[in-house]
Amino acid sequence: MREEASENRPSVHLDEVRSIFQAFLKKRNKRQTPERFAVLEEIYQTDDHIDADELYVRLKQDGTEVSRATVYNTLELLLECDLIVRHQFGKNQAKYERAYSYWQHDHLICMDCNELFEFCDPRLQSIQEMVADIYEFDIKHHSLNMYGRCIREECPNRPEGEAETDEDRGSTAKDAATTEVEA
Repeated sequence: MREEASENRPSVHLDEVRSIFQAFLKKRNKRQTPERFAVLEEIYQTDDHIDADELYVRLKQDGTEVSRATVYNTLELLLECDLIVRHQFGKNQAKYERAYSYWQHDHLICMDCNELFEFCDPRLQSIQEMVADIYEFDIKHHSLNMYGRCIREECPNRPEGEAETDEDRGSTAKDAATTEVEA
């Protein structure tokens, strides 16, 4: 997955995130295990959107003795304390990304190659603020996912014989498939 705008994300200080998670676990009377912190660190050391199985495999490859159950349970704890965000990009598998020092961004997802592009457009933030004013609503964050098809020649998963014409590209841009918005 290519994530175009990841170089614009704020840098994350792992010590701060560890401290937040430590305090959260202590408050909830949960054990502070090395495996839980390994899950946290793996997520915060990648720019990828990662699913639980990918995370499990990476941890095992790094030599961390962790079970799938620990990975899934830790992801739930990290969601609870707002250190990660869960996305459902039209597949059965949830993807996770870091949320501390959250850089508000949205997603374009190719329905052929599953490539994920992150983008940020300040106009969306303006719309969010306007909607909040109109509806007297305190919006904490939003999620916008646009599903469509790459119009790049090298899209690796485009079905055979479906090379797009300029006319197709125009309608793809207009249709940009579905959007999901949640506040």
